[in-house]
Amino acid sequence: MLSVSDAFAITQQHSLSLPVETVPLTEATGRVLRAAVHADRDFPPFDRVAMDGIGIQFAAYASGQRTFAVQGRQFAGQPQQTLTDATACLEVMTGAMLPAGVDTVIRYEDVTLTDDQATITIDAIEQGQHIHPRATDRRAGDELLAVGTLLGPSAIAVAASVGRATLSVTALPRVALISTGDELVDVDETPLPYQIRRSNTYMLRASLQALGITATLHHIVDDETVLKNQLERLLAENDVLILSGGVSAGKADFVPDVLTRLGVQKRFHKIEQRPGKPIWFGTTADKTVFGLPGNPVSTVLCCYRYVLPYLRSSLGLPASPARYAQLAKSITFKPSITYFLPVRLTSEPDGRTVAHPLPGSGSADFANLLDADAFMELPADLSEFGAGEAFPVWTK
Repeated sequence: MLSVSDAFAITQQHSLSLPVETVPLTEATGRVLRAAVHADRDFPPFDRVAMDGIGIQFAAYASGQRTFAVQGRQFAGQPQQTLTDATACLEVMTGAMLPAGVDTVIRYEDVTLTDDQATITIDAIEQGQHIHPRATDRRAGDELLAVGTLLGPSAIAVAASVGRATLSVTALPRVALISTGDELVDVDETPLPYQIRRSNTYMLRASLQALGITATLHHIVDDETVLKNQLERLLAENDVLILSGGVSAGKADFVPDVLTRLGVQKRFHKIEQRPGKPIWFGTTADKTVFGLPGNPVSTVLCCYRYVLPYLRSSLGLPASPARYAQLAKSITFKPSITYFLPVRLTSEPDGRTVAHPLPGSGSADFANLLDADAFMELPADLSEFGAGEAFPVWTK
């Protein structure tokens, strides 16, 4: 069996090579940028007024003048005006072009205005204050959004500001989520005493939506011929198959053999971890298959530890930064395998993130997932994990 780190590395080595597509700006939120966005002009494109107030020539103030006749007003969105009288002022509004002849702005809060006369009421005036000079943020041609940027609201605003009505992004993979097993019925069915409702694929679908991926849901009964026919079709129609169940050592666990017969090359089967030991991973030239254990906790853990990082890499996103937390109490785990401990995270006043272990009934304890918001990864080479020690956590 592989270690967790070796298995993870193998999945990353086989990331999909997804094509590029062009989408409207209004549909680009949550997508991954594949062509950099550059400034089409200076930012700001002109010397910009940064405060509502009056604009003056500082030399007049420096000579002792404190009252200035209001010559006019410069609003945002208007062509640039000119202060023609060095002893006068212009009222100026935030976002407006700095009028020609003005080199200093004083806030309204620091002047009194009476009968078109503005009197400065404070002494601490500096030349050039409250002016946002042209090109101080970015210059024309500067890269604003790099390849690999996840396009959130701020990035969309930047793209809009430079006139990008369309953007080049990574095409989303076609993903099929497949549950297997005669014991499963759909969510709107009433299970018989020996059956349960399908839930894993719904969880997986919700998890993938965080990456903008909408997956299709499928169910296949425990019949080897039916399984082969259905998987053959789904492989042809999708880039990624994610199966839940049928990958262990049971008499009806046909998935590994069927996938091999369909030409999917096994990259690994079973990892030295608990839960989720029997996970299966394989590829073809342009397809990827994850065979996840059917137990709910195992499915959730494998999704967050392997599947989502794999999809992030395939989309062109950087790896999520490592996150750590301190154990709230000591834990003992004897087997020499990596243990993923369900925990509830809290943020303490001193800045620490603390992981509170949750009791559970093993990898089938689905209800326990409601209380857990992360799995703490406890290394295989230790058996005693002390309170206050920090370990990696994988958040849900």
